[in-house]
Amino acid sequence: MFRQDFAWGVASSAYQIEGRDKEDGCGKNIWDTFTEESRVYENQNAYVSCDEIHRYKEDFALMRLLGIRAYRFSLSWARILPEGTGRVNEKAIALYRDMILEMKKNGITPYITLYHWEFPQALQEKGGWLNRDCAEWFAEYAGKIFGAFPTEIPYWGTILEPQIHAYHGYWDGKHAPGMHDFSSALLATHNLLRGHGLAVRAFRASEAEGEI
Repeated sequence: MFRQDFAWGVASSAYQIEGRDKEDGCGKNIWDTFTEESRVYENQNAYVSCDEIHRYKEDFALMRLLGIRAYRFSLSWARILPEGTGRVNEKAIALYRDMILEMKKNGITPYITLYHWEFPQALQEKGGWLNRDCAEWFAEYAGKIFGAFPTEIPYWGTILEPQIHAYHGYWDGKHAPGMHDFSSALLATHNLLRGHGLAVRAFRASEAEGEI
């Protein structure tokens, strides 16, 4: 049923697991705003979550004991670029670099997803995925990641489930940013796919290794 090279593993998203630290330099994203607006069950948020940014070494050791050999995880755009574009938060790059090193020490192959719906709030205030410029913003972010990790990552993904993000974020409002407009969902889908294309182009223009 499965090919010999089929990769069995686990997956997460940055917002689901990372948590925050007042010194980490992370910017705000649309899910922070969504929770602050009391739009999540029992007003829960992810300011601590699984506390991955402090516990990843022990977590990866546990994953090794469980026999996990492949890990698909996402990077937080707003952690790396607090304003969404421009300035890079070097603490974030150092954190992710050490996380990748720890994965490899534990025999875990890293699979990076660039975007798992953690859109920077600073860019949401400029229209988010409804602003045509967002595809270029995403490509800029992607290019900086490819430059930061040119040899460490064998497998790259761009945008996780763009159809889910557009549907729940812009049509039925169950996900951040919580909109209810079908036309907006279609426009967001279009721009998400444009962002994917520009990110792939940025990958091919970079010196990053691996497959995307």
